[in-house]
Amino acid sequence: MVFRTAYRITGNAADAEDVLQTIFLRLLRRESSVVSVTKEESYLRRAAVNASLDLLRTRRSEQSVPLTEAGAQPQSSPAELRESLRRAIARLSPRSAEIFGLRYFEDFTNQQIAQVLNISQILVAVTLHRTRRQLQEEIRSYFGGQL
Repeated sequence: MVFRTAYRITGNAADAEDVLQTIFLRLLRRESSVVSVTKEESYLRRAAVNASLDLLRTRRSEQSVPLTEAGAQPQSSPAELRESLRRAIARLSPRSAEIFGLRYFEDFTNQQIAQVLNISQILVAVTLHRTRRQLQEEIRSYFGGQL
């Protein structure tokens, strides 16, 4: 489940394996005095989402190149669209990215997300609406308004 969640967000098996390893190493290094986790599956899923987003954010800052330096407008192939979506998700706030990831990568319902994160369904719906709008604008600007 951790690998699958990480793979859906990163789009890369090697990165998903890195996320998986990171999460379990963190668990092994935890202090024994730390409060135990009551919902293991929810905890691991959230950890996978957050670690994947951290990885994407790190990669984004390392690989960022202005379009004027790239020399050409990007083509809107499915692979480039997925990559631009990953970059846009990496710029979201952690809470928005987590909610978006649970909804669209893990197929959770708004009610399930609300239960896992201990927030209201209304907050989930509002966050998803705002996040989708933000992602649409960022992707549209990346492709020069062509989408």
